[in-house]
Amino acid sequence: MKAIAIDAYGPADRLTLRELPTPPVGPDTVLVRVRAAGVNPVDWKVREGHLDGAFPSHFPLVPGWDAAGVVEAVGPAVSGFAVGDEVIGYVRRDDVQHGTYAELVPAPERCLADKPVRASWPEAGGLPLAGLTAYQALQLARTGAGDTVLVHGASGGVGHLAVQVARALGADRVIGTASEANHDFVRSLGAEPVAYGEGLRDRVRAVAPDGVDVVLDLFGGDALDVSAELVDRPARMMSTADPEHVTRLGGTYVFVKPSAADLAVLAGLVDAGRLTVHMARTFPLAEAAEAHRLVEAGHVRGKVVLTV
Repeated sequence: MKAIAIDAYGPADRLTLRELPTPPVGPDTVLVRVRAAGVNPVDWKVREGHLDGAFPSHFPLVPGWDAAGVVEAVGPAVSGFAVGDEVIGYVRRDDVQHGTYAELVPAPERCLADKPVRASWPEAGGLPLAGLTAYQALQLARTGAGDTVLVHGASGGVGHLAVQVARALGADRVIGTASEANHDFVRSLGAEPVAYGEGLRDRVRAVAPDGVDVVLDLFGGDALDVSAELVDRPARMMSTADPEHVTRLGGTYVFVKPSAADLAVLAGLVDAGRLTVHMARTFPLAEAAEAHRLVEAGHVRGKVVLTV
């Protein structure tokens, strides 16, 4: 099969297209022929070795945890999928080697759900990791009717989905931090935009004088300190970026978990017209290095996806 792989940690130019053996199919594994693979910030962190202490890694290493594709084969213990099924997956295994930047990826059955019918392949490929992050964080915060939710980074990959998921969970209001250039986009998602940076607390207070009920922080740092002054209960403050800082402030660090049930909820929201994956840009598989550079630079509106 063709795949993007690295032989050692390092910069984006280490990513090369090559021929690799077809990966093994274990008893509870589904072999998926990938049609699209989302590119996420965690991917370049894996490429540079930042997660080396968290997951056993093996070279050649194929990055990527997001996939949408068609079932090619199933292990003998797989009961929920059959050859030809269209699926999406957050394919995070217990080690890092057989990622989704490839024509074929071995996915544990627990990582997969049916592809949303209304989503294109790139939209479906960009949904799993970012969508699960948003959904699981907002669920942990018990987001629901009557809540005012503050999303830091509301125009990004996770953020733009979080705005929509918060509304789907019943939140009355969503306030989203974003650059001025992205304010119209944030409004189109159903959120009230505010500029990030110095003076953020006062800008949020101007639109929500009583503060907020839930915070989803995707950046860490000063945004967390401001959030602690705005949220009614620190326990409803979630961060994907700064575990020590958010815990010290009384909130919760969120690292997304594979969940077939949660993926099915997200797919249902897409098919109900309540959740849309906005595409920043798609790249062919061979241009994975360029996709990494774009994501690593930040300021991406929506999702970046590789097509296979």
